Amino acid sequence: MLGKFVYSNPTKLYFGENSLENLPQELACYGKNVMLVYGGGSIKKNGIYENVVKLLRAGGKTVFEDAGVMPNPTLEKLYEGCRIAKENKVDLILAVGGGSVCDYAKAVSVSAYCETDPWEKYYLRMEAVDNKIIPVGCVLTMVGTGSEMNGGSVITNHAAKAKIGRVFGDNVFPRFSILDPTYTFTLPRYQMVAGFFDIMSHILEQYFSGTDDNTSDYLMEGLLRSLIHSSRIAVQSPEDYEARSNIMWIATWALNTLVAKGKSTDWMVHMIGQSIGAYTNATHGMTLAAVSLPYYRHIMPYGLAKFKRFAINVWEVRPEGKTDEQIAQAGLAAMESYMRELGLVLNGRELGVDETMLDGIAQGSFILDGGYKVLNKDEIVEILKETLKA
Repeated sequence: MLGKFVYSNPTKLYFGENSLENLPQELACYGKNVMLVYGGGSIKKNGIYENVVKLLRAGGKTVFEDAGVMPNPTLEKLYEGCRIAKENKVDLILAVGGGSVCDYAKAVSVSAYCETDPWEKYYLRMEAVDNKIIPVGCVLTMVGTGSEMNGGSVITNHAAKAKIGRVFGDNVFPRFSILDPTYTFTLPRYQMVAGFFDIMSHILEQYFSGTDDNTSDYLMEGLLRSLIHSSRIAVQSPEDYEARSNIMWIATWALNTLVAKGKSTDWMVHMIGQSIGAYTNATHGMTLAAVSLPYYRHIMPYGLAKFKRFAINVWEVRPEGKTDEQIAQAGLAAMESYMRELGLVLNGRELGVDETMLDGIAQGSFILDGGYKVLNKDEIVEILKETLKA
């Protein structure tokens, strides 16, 4: 490994069936006022809401609810959450839901006491947090983002046609997260498989970078193989505990900063995918699926050795009688076959993308330089055109 780094992760995890029983001991560490953040109401249908509220009441907490967090949390919703948190002087924000709910909770935690516009300060200027931060805890009901153990937070500004992710420091990480795999059993198939690919994409964004012999790459190959195996089981048997618990654990380790250590990392698939989301409000994991194959085929010649390794070590492509390029292409073909097997969206038109949007999406895609090829706007447009042909 060539990189130098400092590693720290302050989030405490409670993992496994019935892990919600650990919530009371965490609640005891915080003041009386708790802001309960959740999405569209599915947690009321499956009983999670009732169980959480019961524990909050038993702990003597005053609960202020902030419901209706959407899959791509908006700036308007962030402003609403900040108002609720500040007016009620909340001591803890408890996010109950998937990655968007956790992302949103972290955004509110840093923004409620921000003295200027948090969108300008934290998402456009990317300034350090210098105001009071409200602690966050998570009860996870959907896997994919890894938001339960990182400082990431993505907010969408529809007026500006911008969807921007901000990675905050350790002080914004959730203080604790509760991960019960059974909470993911009832998730609709579309959201489930979108989450699976979000996990895969997080790993690939970090894997396809660097040329040194890096331990992180070996870890990621193992995570990918486990994800492929367990996801195939889960789509056939959504309540297979072993498969769903493996996937939940993979999702956390895919983006809790560990496997990024010592690496440059890429993230261009996410930059383009998020820009698509700003235009279409499409499901995040599906935007990544539509972009990934065209992008990786575009950059493959510049990182051929890693794409060859990916094909052999992850997809078990036999190298005999093949050139390095043929091996690498076979790996991406195997990945495409797997994606179609899961039912992922590969054509951008299915997400609402059309030719009139391409220049705007490209313009809204932040260009990063950590991968094997630094793109220009014209290349992004060409990649987007390929998504419309899939």
